[in-house]
Amino acid sequence: MKVSDLLKGFYRKSQRIVLTSVVFLISHLALGQNEYAGPVDSTSNILLMNRYVQLEATEAINDMYNFQFDRAKRQFQYLKKQYGWHPLPYFLLGLNYWWQILPNLNNKSYDETFLAYMDTSLVLSERLYDEVNEIEGAFFIAASHAFKGRLYSERGQYTKAAFAGKNTLKYMEQIRGQQDFSPELLFSDGLFNYYSEWIRENYPLLRPIMSFFPKGDKEKGIEQLKETARNAFYSRTEAQYFLMRILYAEEGDMKGAMQVAEYLYKTFPANAYFHRYYTRLLYQTGQYNKAVEESLMILERLDLAQEGYEFNSGRYAGFFLGHIHELQGELDEATQYFLIAKDFGELAEATHQGYYIYSILHLGRIAERQEKIEKATEYYTLVRKITKRKHSANKVARDRLRNLP
Repeated sequence: MKVSDLLKGFYRKSQRIVLTSVVFLISHLALGQNEYAGPVDSTSNILLMNRYVQLEATEAINDMYNFQFDRAKRQFQYLKKQYGWHPLPYFLLGLNYWWQILPNLNNKSYDETFLAYMDTSLVLSERLYDEVNEIEGAFFIAASHAFKGRLYSERGQYTKAAFAGKNTLKYMEQIRGQQDFSPELLFSDGLFNYYSEWIRENYPLLRPIMSFFPKGDKEKGIEQLKETARNAFYSRTEAQYFLMRILYAEEGDMKGAMQVAEYLYKTFPANAYFHRYYTRLLYQTGQYNKAVEESLMILERLDLAQEGYEFNSGRYAGFFLGHIHELQGELDEATQYFLIAKDFGELAEATHQGYYIYSILHLGRIAERQEKIEKATEYYTLVRKITKRKHSANKVARDRLRNLP
């Protein structure tokens, strides 16, 4: 693999995960605030003590997690009227758009609005840093840069992502080890500890670059995230979100990942992203009856155009249903759902993604079993066309084509 490709992978992973480690932490730490009527003593914690504002902001954040974006937006705008001098409401308004981007990262319609809110948050954060409270200002500066960097990395704008990441780390260093200030601060330390080591282990050619970063400790990072998930108030849900991803994708702890995924989905049942992740884990842990039930619900909500349920959700659900029916010997039903996955994959412009590729491969296998040789040839040929030669699906398709009658 070329070093340039590794760098892209590094930026995608580090900007998307490591450099966003403080984002929710930062946004939530400042939720308890009194109205600002003049300069505030920078050593005072008064901005974290207004329980009424905490309650108001927490309700809005819960709405956001539950994909009630319009209601969350109204509450965030109410905060903006009261605290327009502070980056908090602008950051949260931007965050509200980020969660609309997340289920389908191919959707760029919210990019400009999201970046505008983060830029406004940056301007106010720098003023907060200079004039009011350095720690709180550093929180919001790092947060705004981190989320901008995450979007830039998703869009392949790696130079901008790297610049945002550099600024994130600069201010992140100022808040590291400050957990006595608030238990929420363990969130950033936990993600940094985990992923700084994860990158070293998985991208060996990048170790010279990583030498400029402090060393981490993966086990300690996971424990810090678990402690945040147990004890933090504002960053609890985001810590659970990252724990779910780490335990599943990086650590292979399916049981632990399932526990977190089930909790998140049941707590925020309208969150399409959590729903999709939970269903994926049901399928991959062999809980097929539940996986079928949730997959059908995803397709139903997609048909009803429910917020957050888009073509990628249909691609996932179609594949799960197709494979489960195939395993049960119900080949006509399996074909129907694999075709649904294929169609949604094309609508989502996700023809390079696994569930799209393997839906077509399975369609070929089913056609072959049903002695529809022309159809099988068509599907296997398509798999070869859309994958590189080293791809496992490409190898299977080549082998099957050679053995067709």
